[in-house]
Amino acid sequence: MDIGTAKLSQEERRGVPHHLLDIWDVTVTASVAEYQRLVRPLMDAIEVPILVGGSGLYVRAALDDLDFPGTDPSIRARLEDELAGVGSGALYERLRALDPKAAEAILPSNGRRIVRALEVIELTGRPFSASMPSYDALYPSVQIGVEVPRPVLDERIELRVRRMWEAGLVDEVRGLLPLGLAHGRTAGRALGYAQVLRFLQGEWSEEQAFEETVRATRRFARRQESWFRRDPRVVWLPFDAGDLLQQALDRVVA
Repeated sequence: MDIGTAKLSQEERRGVPHHLLDIWDVTVTASVAEYQRLVRPLMDAIEVPILVGGSGLYVRAALDDLDFPGTDPSIRARLEDELAGVGSGALYERLRALDPKAAEAILPSNGRRIVRALEVIELTGRPFSASMPSYDALYPSVQIGVEVPRPVLDERIELRVRRMWEAGLVDEVRGLLPLGLAHGRTAGRALGYAQVLRFLQGEWSEEQAFEETVRATRRFARRQESWFRRDPRVVWLPFDAGDLLQQALDRVVA
């Protein structure tokens, strides 16, 4: 999944070691708990590890005192069946009744997270919100966010998606189908991949798939920003500052 994830090529990495790329097959369901288990030994071994990305929960799993409740395949399967049968709205209402605080932090359309929250409640007998991230750090860090005005960000997102299309995203998805992409609960729902799959399955035109990828990416970027804005440790720097790199370095040195 190179094009749709904007993965850096070997040339773009310029000899700098990059870790935890290309480690999961497209049929594997991504797990933040598994990521935490993999990333922390690397962070311990690297003198100054640099985490780059937009998935806030994964960043927090790496840095903070965050434990993840186990899972029960039978409970998960039953809830997944319910999700397929009645939709995320009905399950969201159940979550809101059981754990209003958790419901506030989860979108009603995010069926996967709703299922996980209900699974944890049933498995542990405790609210899912009791296991939600705190700001108790295990690793000292400097966290830097790049502040981009919404109109500029929206324009750049559309340009990014267009470049992915031109780079062959549709062909990449088509080539991953024999490897099980459509059945991957994480990979098959990833931004861009899910939309192209609907085009290849005849549900949408290619133009619809493109437009929906742009819209979904913009929505995701807004959720990303909201997540990181809540973290008081993040220092926001303007994207167009002439000395942006120097400002970032100054924060690290300080």
